[in-house]
Amino acid sequence: MRVFVFEPREERRAGLIVELRSSGIEPQMITEDFFSAGLGGHSEAKIDTSAILLGEYPEVQRHIRALRQRGCANPLIVLKDFRNAQGTAELLNIGADDVIVSPIRGAEVHSRVNSIIRRLYGHAADSVVVGELTAFFDGSDPIVSGSRIKLSKREHSVFQHLALNSNKVISKDAIYDAIYGASIDQPFDKVIDVYICKLRKKFAKAADSGWQYIETVHGRGYKLTTPE
Repeated sequence: MRVFVFEPREERRAGLIVELRSSGIEPQMITEDFFSAGLGGHSEAKIDTSAILLGEYPEVQRHIRALRQRGCANPLIVLKDFRNAQGTAELLNIGADDVIVSPIRGAEVHSRVNSIIRRLYGHAADSVVVGELTAFFDGSDPIVSGSRIKLSKREHSVFQHLALNSNKVISKDAIYDAIYGASIDQPFDKVIDVYICKLRKKFAKAADSGWQYIETVHGRGYKLTTPE
């Protein structure tokens, strides 16, 4: 799971990064520019489910308003230093999705982000069933015809976006942007095709029907779909 993190306080930043990484979260640190110039491209990536974590600082309310007014619908969580009912209510009322009070624990952040994401895409339950395949939104490996299928970290990222949008076509560019975004370690152009191929092989091998579950819609992208 990739998240954007804005924490201007240097003394808090290092510990937060370590805690998030311990729970399988990839923090991408952002600067003040993200709320102006950097926001445009991000808000256009509708498939991008990356959460935005904001530390507690004087401009946090202004930044929340800026994100929401520019059309950013991504999960937005504020990390508060102390519990304050009135302050929490104000943050939620202006557009924050959740508020977590210190001490910040990576596992809790991970679960809260997953909860917001699945509701954002219209899923009330913690999983979705597509034919013989059960996809989970909490990071658990999928089950195909009763067998748990082990996925790599990147395979999981690709599969999650397909599962959140099951039976809908998702473009390769949208998946790529959601997974790698502005990372300096962007891989080659065909990497999504490689992961799709690996997922298909694993699903077809495990499924009683032999169905690959990921359909290519030529000129448009990919779709997680039930057996014909």
